[in-house]
Amino acid sequence: MHGPPLVGWLLVVLCTATGVYCLLGMRAGAAGERRAAGGDALMGLGMAAMALPAGMPAATSWGAMLFAVVFGAAGGRALVMARRRAEGHQLHHAVGALAMVYMALAMAGAPSGDHAMQGGSMHEPAGTPLLTGLLLVYFAVYAVRATARLVPVPAAVAAGEGSWACGAARGPQRPGRRELTTACRLSMAIGMLAMLLTL
Repeated sequence: MHGPPLVGWLLVVLCTATGVYCLLGMRAGAAGERRAAGGDALMGLGMAAMALPAGMPAATSWGAMLFAVVFGAAGGRALVMARRRAEGHQLHHAVGALAMVYMALAMAGAPSGDHAMQGGSMHEPAGTPLLTGLLLVYFAVYAVRATARLVPVPAAVAAGEGSWACGAARGPQRPGRRELTTACRLSMAIGMLAMLLTL
C-alpha cells in the first residue's frame, strides 16, 4: 500500500482488531451468523496483512498470487452462498473479496521502488482508475448506509412533537451483537476506502 506508514499501521491495528472480534463471533449464533463472522474475519485479517507498510506481502509476486487465490476462492464461495441461501451480506463479502484480489494484483503490477514521482510525494496510481472509482463508490455508499443503521432514529411522539427515543425514559443502551457486527463492517468499509485511495 502506498501512503504514509502511520496510515498503514493504523489500518493494520483497526483491521486486526476487527478480524479478531469476528473470529470470536464465530463461536456463537446461528449457522448463517457464524458463516458471516468467518467471512468478516477473513476480510479483516487479510486487509491487515495487505496494509502492512513495511515489506507488504501483497506487493510481491508470490504474495499477490496468494491473495488472489485465497480471496478469489472466498469471493466465489460468497457468490455461491448468496445464490443458494439468499443471504445479502454474502454479496458484500464477494465484492470485498474481489476488491482484495484487485488491490493485490494492482500493487504487484505497480513499478517497484518507492513508487514516488520525481516531483514529491505523489505516486503512480496502480490499477485501473475506472475500477478503483467504482469500488470507491461502492464502499463509500456501504459506509454511509452502515452509519445510518447505527445512528438512533427519532421516535414519533404524539401530535407533532419529536424527541430522541433512546434518551429520556430508558437511559443509554448497550449496543447489541447486531450493532457491533455493523460497526465492524463499517470499520472495514472505511479501511477499504483508505486502501483504495492509497493504491
